[in-house]
Amino acid sequence: MKKLLLILLAGLWSSQAIAILTIRITTEAGIEGLPVAVVPFAWEVPGRSPDQDVAAVVGADLERSGRFKPLPVEDMLARPSRGSEVDYADWRAINAENLVIGRIEPYGDSEYQVTFELFDIGKQERITGYQFQTKRRDLRATAHHIADIVYEKLTGQRGAFSTRIAYITSVNEGASNHRVTLTVADADGYGPQTIIDSAEPLMSPAWAPDGRRIAYVSFEKKRPSIWVQEIFTGRRKQIASFKGINGAPAWSPDGLKLALTLSKEGNPDIYVLDLERGSLRPLTRHYAIDTEPAWSPDGRYVIFTSDRGGGPQIYRVPVDGGKEERLTFEGSYNARASYSPDGGMITMVTRQEGAYRIGVLELASGQMRVLTDGSLDESPSFAPNGSMIIYATKIAGKGELAAVSTDGRVKQRLALQEGDVREPVWSPYTRKKAQRN
Repeated sequence: MKKLLLILLAGLWSSQAIAILTIRITTEAGIEGLPVAVVPFAWEVPGRSPDQDVAAVVGADLERSGRFKPLPVEDMLARPSRGSEVDYADWRAINAENLVIGRIEPYGDSEYQVTFELFDIGKQERITGYQFQTKRRDLRATAHHIADIVYEKLTGQRGAFSTRIAYITSVNEGASNHRVTLTVADADGYGPQTIIDSAEPLMSPAWAPDGRRIAYVSFEKKRPSIWVQEIFTGRRKQIASFKGINGAPAWSPDGLKLALTLSKEGNPDIYVLDLERGSLRPLTRHYAIDTEPAWSPDGRYVIFTSDRGGGPQIYRVPVDGGKEERLTFEGSYNARASYSPDGGMITMVTRQEGAYRIGVLELASGQMRVLTDGSLDESPSFAPNGSMIIYATKIAGKGELAAVSTDGRVKQRLALQEGDVREPVWSPYTRKKAQRN
């Protein structure tokens, strides 16, 4: 097995603490990433040096994907920052197949212009180049967007490095003080932002399609209720607080509705809440437990977990009404499912040989594949490009985050120094303006 250890300073986790995120990457034996040279970007701004090493962030992103092998800076024979300075022989000598160069220059009174170019060493040609206008505080975000472009140009698949993750963290601060936090961070764990903290449980975070809101379950009033909160302003609204269970919110693809699990009429069923009209309608009515809804990307179906067949399995129901259809038949336990971005697969928790692991089901063929080998893996969520699945796991009794590629060949372990981490969910895409260079 090939292993890589990345240590990243993950910024302010709370007002008093700094969290260190450790990322360990493991790939299957025989898999070698594409050699790529990411040259330190030239800093052409008078005054103090940059707060972020843009090239280092780009290289770390590409390496985390498991598909690239950034070459050591100390092996580089030159440090070009413009295409006219590139000598292809320098890069053939260290077996680089692709080259990323760039520079950071002043732009206006308080912004910077970040320019990067990507080259194919074998063909001796420039593949692409872009310019970003950004502020000093946003240099790291700009680096993620550069990595996205490089990844897409070299693989044909859109990158997801500039997206974010949300997760729940629990920290014991003494016998009578237990803090639970809903946190949002970059996809590499950097810059965590506390959305809400509570002495009571928080559960089931779900990103809105616009990436600006999160729905979640809070027990802050000693009973479950569902809230929707804006990420940037902190404004929030309670949208469900019925008698009994209020749980498992899931956004429709257009962001206008939520599927919920409610037991307002006695039994847990799936409901659809229209957020604009405030109207609520049941999607399932069954004596069994129906829970954990998730929408299909085209908005036509909702999948959910039900024990109506004698044990937890995944079912699908048309949003406009119709007969429920069972999707999973392999194994006695399949739960917590969600769709891949293209709608071709669903990921879920599946019980195999007494252990709870992450699997994927190809809907066209009905083929199930188990991707992980833990004993208590849960809460899988696809990256917005469908390349990876983030999930929660237990390591030595502690809750941690992990990720696995959809083919099972690349695995990541993301560990915070403090607290148990659970229920991760990957954000949708957001965009940053750039222009071709």
